[in-house]
Order: sequence, then C-alpha cells, then structure tokens
Amino acid sequence: MPESPSKTVSEAVGPRSAALPAPPAEQTKASKVAVASLVGTTIEYYDFAVYGTASALVLGPAFFPSGNATVSSLAAFLTFAAAFVSRPLGVALFGTIGDRLGRRNALVTSLLLMGVATVGVGLLPTYETAGLLAPVLLVTLRLLQGVSMGGEWGGAVLLAAEHAPPGRRALYAAIPNVGPSLGFLLSSAVILPTLNFAGRDGFTDWAWRLPFLLSTVLVVVGLWVRTTVSESPVFSAEARRETRAPAAPTSRFPLGTLIARHPGRLLLGTGAAIGGSAVYYLTIVYSLSYGPKALGIAQNTMLTAASVGAAAGIAVTLPAARLADRVGRRPVMLAGAVGSVVWAVPMYASLSTGNGLVITGAYTVGLMLLALMFSPVAAFLAELFPARLRYTGASAAFILANTLGGGFAPLVATWLNSQWSSPLVLGFYTGGLCLVSLLCLMALPETREGEFAN
Repeated sequence: MPESPSKTVSEAVGPRSAALPAPPAEQTKASKVAVASLVGTTIEYYDFAVYGTASALVLGPAFFPSGNATVSSLAAFLTFAAAFVSRPLGVALFGTIGDRLGRRNALVTSLLLMGVATVGVGLLPTYETAGLLAPVLLVTLRLLQGVSMGGEWGGAVLLAAEHAPPGRRALYAAIPNVGPSLGFLLSSAVILPTLNFAGRDGFTDWAWRLPFLLSTVLVVVGLWVRTTVSESPVFSAEARRETRAPAAPTSRFPLGTLIARHPGRLLLGTGAAIGGSAVYYLTIVYSLSYGPKALGIAQNTMLTAASVGAAAGIAVTLPAARLADRVGRRPVMLAGAVGSVVWAVPMYASLSTGNGLVITGAYTVGLMLLALMFSPVAAFLAELFPARLRYTGASAAFILANTLGGGFAPLVATWLNSQWSSPLVLGFYTGGLCLVSLLCLMALPETREGEFAN
C-alpha cells in the first residue's frame, strides 16, 4: 500500500539510534568520501554550466542559424532543456545500479559518461560545416549529459551521507551539494578569461570549444579520486542482508517500487526542491543571455554578478547544513523558502537598473536564500526513503524538481519575456515556484530523527 506523506519518518525508517561519536579513523574516511563526492559533482556541474553559458552566448547561431535572434536562442535553450528530459532515464539507470550494485559504481560510470559527452560537444562541427548533422549530434550529446546528471547528484550526496558521523549527516551531505555552485564558478573562471583573450568574435568563432575540451583533464582527476573511496557502509550492510534474505521481486526495479510504495513522498519531495531549481537556473543560465540581449547589460557584468552570488551561496551552505543538524531540516529550508518567495521579484527587478553593483547585491541575497533552501535538501530527500530505495528516491525527487523547475525555466522565461518585456515576470514566475516549495515543505515531516540505516 502506498505510504502516506504525513506519516512520520521514524515510522517509515525505524527509531533513531544513539548518536555515538565516530572513531577518528571513521571520521577521516567520511571526510575523504565527502571531498571525493564534491570533486565529482563539481566536475559534472562544470560541464553542465559550460553548456548553459555556451547556450546563452554561442550555440544558437552556431548550430541553429536563423534570421531571428529569439528563435536561435529558443533553439539553443531547447537543447539545454533536452538534457533535463533525459534525466529521468538516468535516474532509472543509475538508481538501479546504485541501489543494487553500489553507490560508487554508479558514480564512476556517470562521471565517465558526462566527460565523454562534454568533450564531444567541444569537438563538434557547426551547422556551417556539417549542416543538419551538427544540431542532431549536439542534441544527442546533450541527452547523454542529461542521463549522466540523472544519476550523479543522488549518488554523490548519498555516498557522503551514508559515511557521515552521527549527528552530522546534513553537513556531510551538503559538501557535494556545493558542487553545482563550484562548477559554475569554475566554468566562469575558464570562460571569462577566454572571452577576454579571444574577444567576442574569437569566442564565437572557435574559443568556445576550449572550456569543453578542458573537461578531459577534470574527468581524469575525478575518476581517480572516486575510484579510491570505499563503498557506502549502509549499502554494504544492505547487500549482506540481501544475500542472507533475497529481496522481493518488486525491488529488482527500484523506480517502480518507489512509485508504488512512496508516491506521496516522491511528489512532495519534488515540490520541495522545485523553487530552488528555478532560482538557480534562471540566475546562472537564463539571465546571462537575457541581461545583455534584452536589457543591454554587459556580459561581464552578468557573469560577475552570478559568480559573486554563487560564491556567497557557497559560504552559507555548510553553516546552514550544520544548523540543520542541530535544529532540523525543515526550519532551515522553510526560512529559505519564505525568503525566496519574498525576494524573487526584487532580485530580478534589479536587472531593470542596469547597475552592476545593484544586480550583484540582489543576486547575492537571492543565492544566499537559495543556499538555505538547498543546504539541507540532500539529507532531507535521502532521509525520506528507506536504504534499498534511497538512491532512486533522492535522485528521482531532485531530478524531477530540476527538470520541471530548472530545465524548462529558460524556455518559459524566454516565452514570458516575449509576451511581457519586463524582468518582473521572472520574479513572479520564480516566486510562484518557491511558494510551491514552501507548501510542500509544510506538508512533509521532519526527518532528522529517523534511523538512516533501514
């Protein structure tokens, strides 16, 4: 029978165990795993952020030439959204691998797939050279990126959370959750100097490929780091239990079991993360195109504002996660959701000023509020589901939120601004999705007290 969303977590996953301090050796191993997970998510989101920035700056005219700039931008953002459409396939694939064969195996495979797809984009011929084959290959590689991302986030945060010392699960799970912002900063650190060195014409002509090709080095480093860490102790214990008492046939396909047994938690968990996804992708992807093209704001100004805001969000992430370990996940996330609802309109209204300092300040506040919403979300979503469905459950909720709230956000925003040429519509759109997150968080239980090993 499907589980009621209002059921307490202790009822779902068992009583809380005593929070005994972990031995120093175990804490050292847990820290190593968390750093390895962070390295992987940073690389994956670097690849994703490079593509998003390239979508805003180059890919439209290079692969979808048109006499109408809006049409070219829409086509480029459609390929950006395509990766989100394929993410659920990644959830099903890597969720099955992660819940049945191990968290580490799934993560190594997903990172390798992302690296191959990203480097492939950097080697593609443009429409001028290859005609229709060029956009077909671009979309294919973009779909592979999406499959990879479908398995990356859940596995990374789960490996860190399941190694975490008692009482620090949210903190350790939040370490790889810094990866999206770090990946964006790393992409900006590569793209800005490349833009300045090659100039806008040179970047559009050939230099846009360099950030993609750099992924080769990053992926090699990431694979080396990830293959040196140990498997999750929670998964290892579950595997031993499965060997002694094989699971029921329904667990052979974790996604199907998840939908059948926990539909309420899956839907509400998705809703809880949807607003933050919209804030993130409208800020670091869409506005990089919208600001210069629609409002005449310098490209460097937009990249700088988004980068400073992302850095501020990183600074808040771990303290907020530590607070969530002390007072609970929901209070911290609710505070971030309320703040995001209130700040959404002022944040995007700042674009109307065209002032770099004002925009940077508004983005900084907005991304710090986003960090409050997203810092505990890794532990929170993982704690909603039992161990044998945890990889699939956490991944499915987060990826669905990213797809609905983030993947289609640039497309929706482009259409909205074609109807009402004002940045205020971005604020109302984002604020509405943050309100959905607020309501879903209010409907879900606190998860801090649950036993994580069941």
